[in-house]
Amino acid sequence: MSVAYQMPAVPTVDQVEVEARAKAFTKRSIKKSSKRAALSLITRMIDLTTLEGMDTPGKVRMLCQKARTPMLGEDIPSVAAVCVYPTMVGVAKEALEGTSIHIAAVATAFPSGQSFLPIRLQEVRETVARGADEIDMVINRGAFYSGEYSRVYDEIAAFKEACGKAHLKVILETGELETYDQVRKASQIAMDAGGDFIKTSTGKIPSAATIPVTLVMLEAIRDHYLRTGVKVGMKPAGGIRTAKQAWHYLVMVKETLGDAWLDPDWFRFGASSLLNDVLMQWKRQDTGNYQSDVYFSLD
Repeated sequence: MSVAYQMPAVPTVDQVEVEARAKAFTKRSIKKSSKRAALSLITRMIDLTTLEGMDTPGKVRMLCQKARTPMLGEDIPSVAAVCVYPTMVGVAKEALEGTSIHIAAVATAFPSGQSFLPIRLQEVRETVARGADEIDMVINRGAFYSGEYSRVYDEIAAFKEACGKAHLKVILETGELETYDQVRKASQIAMDAGGDFIKTSTGKIPSAATIPVTLVMLEAIRDHYLRTGVKVGMKPAGGIRTAKQAWHYLVMVKETLGDAWLDPDWFRFGASSLLNDVLMQWKRQDTGNYQSDVYFSLD
């Protein structure tokens, strides 16, 4: 017999303070001597993603090639993961064979989460069986908004069990949660239920990752670690398109969680177009000039 989930005390969020601190991160710059190292770290933290209805095996193979070798002739590291739909996991697995690049897949009736629990669980199991190293799931926002926190917790815990050895990233879809207090509460449930990462967004609604929302989630991770000793990763997804924006996120991670989280094992960017801007910045370090984005493949 399961015991109803008892959420620990969750502090309310000071909206004014959070937004003021978040704005301060956007004023930071990075020393020229450190830019190449920062660009390398950002690249190693990217989950290169394609989640379109028109995805084909050929498109996924091309994405995997870019993940392996972002720019020919340059000493640029490969990305952390390639994120695809479950039906494309086998294609990605074959294309990434012999690399350390993870295969991530969205599941649990992504992006709405509106399907029967047994079906969502079976989707997770089948996706892992086909070779996924990581599952990006979406929480049941309907249950969350109905105050059924135990149900949200139980579902996440069930997905975690279904993942087996694969890591579970829990997508909160923060653009639908409306307030920072709701984001903080959903973050806590996801971590208590065993999520390995918490993630902002599906990328399928206009409101995606923002610095204030990510800050709220990072602070939740910090407090969870101080309370339990359990580290949880963070993945802002959607809307992060430039290296400059990514630098601001890295400063925020360092000042909120410390150097231990400045690692692809604990922080990821859910992005596609971000990599192209990183490559443009990389070429600028070599030549002093920006290269046109037409020289890079669209993701």
